[in-house]
Amino acid sequence: MKVVASATHGAGKPAPSQFGLINLLKAVAAQLIVLHHLAFYGPMADHARAWFPSLIDWLSGSARIAVQVFLVVGGFLAAKSLAPSGHAGYADPLRAIWRRYTKLAPAFLAATLIAVVASALAARWMSHDSISPPATLAQLGAHALLLHGVLGYPSISAGAWYVAIDFQLYALLVAALWVGGIVEGKRPLAWLMPLAAAFGITLSLLYFNLDSDWDNWAPYFFGSYGLGLMAWWASEPRRKPGVAVLLMMMALLPAVVGLALEFRSRIALAAGVACLLFLFGRIKTAGDGRAWSAIHGMGKISYSVFLIHFPVCLLVNAAFTRFVEPEPELQAFGMLVAWGFSLAAGAVFHRWVEEPLGRLMQAITTQAGTVQTLPARMSGVSLR
Repeated sequence: MKVVASATHGAGKPAPSQFGLINLLKAVAAQLIVLHHLAFYGPMADHARAWFPSLIDWLSGSARIAVQVFLVVGGFLAAKSLAPSGHAGYADPLRAIWRRYTKLAPAFLAATLIAVVASALAARWMSHDSISPPATLAQLGAHALLLHGVLGYPSISAGAWYVAIDFQLYALLVAALWVGGIVEGKRPLAWLMPLAAAFGITLSLLYFNLDSDWDNWAPYFFGSYGLGLMAWWASEPRRKPGVAVLLMMMALLPAVVGLALEFRSRIALAAGVACLLFLFGRIKTAGDGRAWSAIHGMGKISYSVFLIHFPVCLLVNAAFTRFVEPEPELQAFGMLVAWGFSLAAGAVFHRWVEEPLGRLMQAITTQAGTVQTLPARMSGVSLR
C-alpha cells in the first residue's frame, strides 16, 4: 500500500516518495535523545529543574528509551536491505559488513574528534562530570574500530555505544543469513530465517536483556532489533494475512512473556513500534508539503544529529555556566538554545561531513573492488 501525494518537486518532477512513518519515528526519537542528554548531562538542567521538575526528571530518565525506536527501525530497514523476502543466503558477507562499517564509522569518528575538542574547550569554562578526560590514542583507536564498549574504554561522547551496537547487530544478521544459506543448500526453507529471528528474540528478551553485563554486546539488544526484522518480513504485501499475523505473533510472544517475567518499558516501546511498522511501515508519502518535507528532512539528518548533538550541548552548557546567571528561566532558555544549535549542527554535519565521507568511502570501496577483480578478468585475456 502506498500513499503518495500528487504534488510535484522541482521542475515538474514528482516529489520522491519516502517511508513517512519511519522518518517520523526517527525524527521524534532523535529529538528525545537530544533532550534526554540535555537533561541528564550538564548544569543547565540542574538549574531549570526548579521551574520544570517533572519534565526534567522525565527527560533525564524515561526519555532515554527513545533509542529503542532506532533499534527497531534499524532491524526493519536491515531486513529490507539484506533479506527483503525473508530467505536465507548471502553471497559476500564480508563486503556487506564492510559497507555498513563505512556508513557508520567515518562520520562517527569525525564526531568523536569534535567531542574531544569540545570537552577541552568546555573544561576552560566549567568543571562538570559531563566533561570527558583527555582521550588517549588507544581510546580513539577503540572508537574507530567500534570496539570501545567491548574493550572497556569509556565513551567519549554520549550515545557512542549505540553506533557500536548497531554495527554488531547488522554483522550478526549478515552472518546469520550467510550460515542460513549454507544450511539450506539447494533446498530453500522459507521459514528458516523467521524461525531463527524468533529464537534470537526469545534468547535476548528472556536471558541476555535481563543481565546488564551483556549491554556491550548485540544479543542484549537483539530482541528489539529482531522485532524490526519480523515486522518487515510479516508486512510483505504478497503474504496471506494469516501468515503475516503468525510471523508477528512469533516475534511478539517472546516480548509478552519477557514483559510478564520482568516489565521493561524499553521492550514495551520496542514491541509497540514493531506493531506500527508492521501495519504502516511500508506506506510511502511524497516529500512535498511543509509538514512532510520537514519530517523527511529531520529523518534524513537524524544520524548526524545523534552524532553531533553532545559536543554542541556541552559547549552551550559551558557558555551558559560561565557567562549567564544561574537563574532557572535563563538556564531553561539555554537548553532551548542547545537544542536548536544541535539541530542546526546536525544539518551542517550531514551536508558537509556525513555525506562527503560516505561518497569518499564508497569510491574507495568501489575502486578496491575493481582492482581486486582485475586479475580474474585478465586471466581470460589472450596475450597473443
